[in-house]
Amino acid sequence: MRQTDDHRHQGLRRRLVEVLKTKGVKNETVLAAIGKIPRHQFIDDSAFLELAYQDIAFPIGCGQTISQPYTVAFQSELLDLRPRMKVLEIGTGSGYQTAVLCTLECKVFSIERHRPLYLRTKERLSSMGFRPNLYPGDGFKGLPKEGPFDRVIVTCGAPWVPEDLLQQVKVGGLLVIPVGEGEEQRMLRMERTEDGTYRTDDRGAFRFVPMLQDRVG
Repeated sequence: MRQTDDHRHQGLRRRLVEVLKTKGVKNETVLAAIGKIPRHQFIDDSAFLELAYQDIAFPIGCGQTISQPYTVAFQSELLDLRPRMKVLEIGTGSGYQTAVLCTLECKVFSIERHRPLYLRTKERLSSMGFRPNLYPGDGFKGLPKEGPFDRVIVTCGAPWVPEDLLQQVKVGGLLVIPVGEGEEQRMLRMERTEDGTYRTDDRGAFRFVPMLQDRVG
């Protein structure tokens, strides 16, 4: 049964939003989305519920994590989203970032390579009233049949920037992706220009679980 969302949880979210502001998140629509979404409902282990609104990551099974709220807010802010934008997310995970994208009124397409996680998250998001388009599959390949996209966001550490994802970004669109083969990645914001090249900005160091190729299961 879906957990409740009471005044205490709402108060903890307001406090979390203030923490994110002190860390430099400025986009009011992103902060409002973080303030609306009950993060504790994305954590399966009830032993962690008391920590759900701290700015930390949690394991969610299949070797994956629910990203810390700052990372979710930071990537969402980099995307410079507007309502009705078509967004591809690589790495559905728990569905928390997916829910943020939906709350920001985007048309969301999301890929998860771990089928048990995909099935669990699909049920969770549906029960919460979110309606993204979810797919099990290889994130390196993206969703060419649904592209191109206004925005592409990768929520796991890619060893390189997949060419298939670059080609699924619209001209003038953005790809936000953490890149690096070690424990630490560089957050890249890549804008596709009219001549087919990409204007790339490095937005700092982050740590993500690795993006794995050619494995779905």
